[in-house]
Amino acid sequence: MTIAEIILLGPGEGKIASVLRDKYTFKAASQNTGGAYALWEIATPAAAAGPPPHIHEREDEAFYILEDELTFKISDRTVKAAAGTFAFAPRGIVHTFSNPGTKPTKALVIVSSAGFENALEEMAQVAPGGDQPRRI
Repeated sequence: MTIAEIILLGPGEGKIASVLRDKYTFKAASQNTGGAYALWEIATPAAAAGPPPHIHEREDEAFYILEDELTFKISDRTVKAAAGTFAFAPRGIVHTFSNPGTKPTKALVIVSSAGFENALEEMAQVAPGGDQPRRI
């Protein structure tokens, strides 16, 4: 594996994509990690429904909650995850997350192998962020 470049990003730095009400700040993408993984920070506003339940066929997805809490549904388990919680959704398992609370949430997300960040950028083109959820 060859790493394409060294990355040093400060708070708030990185490529940004907004999908529905969530804001993704990409810290490391496929081209930065030789395709091994992608890393982004997700900011989810209060009362956000999150993505529909979905399955990644090629990527494992892991979350580390930085601020407030998210609710995860992974397979048949539903759990409230407060700051400091780690949640892992292996490929092939249905999962989703939401923020039913009254405060915004931040989390780090790592996806292995990389590439799903490209799909998020494409989704941002058809379902851009804003104050209100949009139907697509």
